[in-house]
Amino acid sequence: MSHDQHREPGRGTGNDLPEAPPADPWTRLPSMAPATPPADGRTTAGRPGGVLRTGPASLPGRVPTAHRTGGPRGAGVVAPSPLDPGASRDPHAIHRTLREQFPLTYDPLLRAWVLSRYADVATALTDSRFTHGHRPGDPPCARAHVDVDVAALRAVTERTAYVLARRIAERPQADLVAEFCHWLPAGTVAAAVGVPYRDMMRLVRGRAAGALAGECGGQIAVREKALASFLGNVLSDPDQVAALRDAPAGLVGRAWAESLRRDPPVQIAVRRTSAEVAVGGGTVPAGAPVALLLGSAGRDPERFREPDRFDPFRDDPGQLTYGGGFCPAVILAGLEAEYALRALFTAMPRLRLADGFRPVWTGLITRAPRSLIVRPGG
Repeated sequence: MSHDQHREPGRGTGNDLPEAPPADPWTRLPSMAPATPPADGRTTAGRPGGVLRTGPASLPGRVPTAHRTGGPRGAGVVAPSPLDPGASRDPHAIHRTLREQFPLTYDPLLRAWVLSRYADVATALTDSRFTHGHRPGDPPCARAHVDVDVAALRAVTERTAYVLARRIAERPQADLVAEFCHWLPAGTVAAAVGVPYRDMMRLVRGRAAGALAGECGGQIAVREKALASFLGNVLSDPDQVAALRDAPAGLVGRAWAESLRRDPPVQIAVRRTSAEVAVGGGTVPAGAPVALLLGSAGRDPERFREPDRFDPFRDDPGQLTYGGGFCPAVILAGLEAEYALRALFTAMPRLRLADGFRPVWTGLITRAPRSLIVRPGG
C-alpha cells in the first residue's frame, strides 16, 4: 500500500507547497512474533460455535491455524484473514464472518490473535493487560501535554482550511484528497509551530510535529485519511450536505465521530497481552500479540443499529479511533473536520462530487478514499 503522488494545491509566490510527500508511516503492520499456544495445543471458545485452535507451534516457522467447530459447514473450516486477497477493497464480508463465527482466532498471516467484536476490541483498548500501544486521547496523552493553547490551534486550523479551500474554489474540477486533505493536517501543525509552508513536510512530520503532539506526532498521516473519509461520507449523500452545510459545531462533531466509527482511518491496532485475558470468544494467552480490528468493531450489529449506514443523528454513537482524554492530535483532528466543512462550503457553496464519481475506500492497515473528485462550482 503506497501513498499516491500528490500535486501542489495551487501556485503562489512565496508559500508554495512541496510537490510530493514522504512515505506514509502507517503503510506497514509492525512485525510480531507468533503467539505461544497453551500447553495442550488447543483452546476452545466458551460458547456454542466457538473456536478451536490446533497445530504445533514448537517447530520453527510453524504457527497454529484457526478452525470453527461444528456449524452447518462442519469442522475444519479455516477462518478468513483481514489480509486475504480482496480485503483492501471490501473487508466487510471478512469482518462479518470473523465476528459471527470466529470471535477469537489466531491468524497466521498477521501472526497474532484476532479480536473483531466491538465489546472485545473496546476492552482491549482500555484494559491494562493489553500493553505496548495507546491511542491519542488515552491516559498517557494527558500526562504528555501541558502547554497546549486550544484557541491558537483553532485559529491556525481555521486559517489553513480557508487558504486551501480558496486555492481550489475557481477550478472546474479538483481532487480533495490530493489538494485539500493531504495538506490541511500538515499545514495546521506547520502554522502552529511557525514552520514556513515550503518546509512543512520536511519538519512537520518529524521534530516539529513531535514538539506539538508528543507521542502522537505520527498522527498527521492518520488525520489525512480520517479527513478524507469524513468528506467522502458527507459528500456522498446530498441530504448530509444539506444538513451539515451550516451546522453548529456540535452536529459537525457528531458527524465526525460517526465517520470515525463507520470508516476508521486505522483498521488494525496491535497490542500484546501481559496475562491471560478472557474475551467473548475464549481466552487470549499471556504474552501474545493481538490484532484489534477497529474496522470490524465499528460495524458490529450487536453494538450499532444499521452499522453500515453513515448517520450523524444516530442515538447509539461510538468510535474507537481516539480515546476520550486530552490530546492535541485528537483536538486537531476534530477542528480540521469542522473547519474543512466550513471552509469548503464557504468557498464553494455548490460543491458536489463530480458526475459519475463515487468514493472508493481502500487499504488494509489504514483505509480511506484515495481520491475525492469534486466540482467546486456545482
